Formats: sequence, C-alpha cells, structure tokens
Amino acid sequence: MARFGNTQGVSRPTGICAETGDGLVPNTQAMATLSEREEDEGFDRLDYSISAWEEGKRPKRLFSYWKYTVPDSEKKQGIMIDDAVIDDLFERLADEEQPQRIAFRYILALVLLRKRKLKLVGREDADEGEIWLLQCKGVEGEPVRVKNPGIAEEEIQDLSEQLGEILQGDF
Repeated sequence: MARFGNTQGVSRPTGICAETGDGLVPNTQAMATLSEREEDEGFDRLDYSISAWEEGKRPKRLFSYWKYTVPDSEKKQGIMIDDAVIDDLFERLADEEQPQRIAFRYILALVLLRKRKLKLVGREDADEGEIWLLQCKGVEGEPVRVKNPGIAEEEIQDLSEQLGEILQGDF
C-alpha cells in the first residue's frame, strides 16, 4: 500500500457538488469527473450536480467524466462500473509514462481481464520490465501492450477496491 496506496493518484468521492458545495441527493443523477492534478501524476475525482454540469461547470484539466446515480449512504451499495468508462480510461492511459498512471492502467487491465473484455495472449521481457500482451475480445490484430508495474497482491486488492469506490455509480 505504501508504494501506490492513496498516492496512486485518485481522490475518492465526497458526495458534495464541487461547484456549489451542496451535498448530492441520494438516488439522483450526478456527474463524476477525473481531472489531472497540476502538482503530481494523480487525478482528482470531483462530482457535480446535474444542474451545475448543465450550466457548463467543469474542472480544470478535465480528463474523463460519466453520469451516475448518487448512492444512498443508508444502503450497502454493490459496485457497478460502466464498461464504457473503464474502456475509455484504459485507452486514454495507453501512452502514459508516469509510474502512477501506468499502475492505474494496469489495474484497469486487471478489471477488463476479469470481465473477460481482454485476454492475456503473451508476455514479453523488456528493458522497462514485464509487458503483458492483451487481446480485446472479438478484435483481430496487434495485441494491446500493458506494462506490469510489479504491484504486490495486497496492493492490487486495495487499489481495485479504491477503483470501485472512485468509479462507483449506477449507470
């Protein structure tokens, strides 16, 4: 956890509209965003009410966004992550060279493997470490290359839970 943990670079949802400071109402639609931090390699997760979003309010350095239903804090929520959001983030991180973003993409690859959207077709040893060769389901051609950043098993579990929390929403 020490090497990546919360420094993995994505802050967790707060349940508060980043524009108005008002609490987001459970069981209503809201917009979640990931924006790049200026000071490090990470991302900030910011949430916006639909009305603020429709008024054109956006964070600086917007990287990705999606609509979700604000969970009811009274109920235990199952984690539901929209495949399109994961696919988009995975693709957008393809050319990143920053260690935290490489690790984030690796975790997304693990999620896509688990969902059977990708399959492992090979591995290569390169100067920068082990490279996984992944094939998208139903797609022919060159495999997708994903660097294995060497994250320990316990870190993978923690980061996967963080990813679920960050992207959680009912799509």
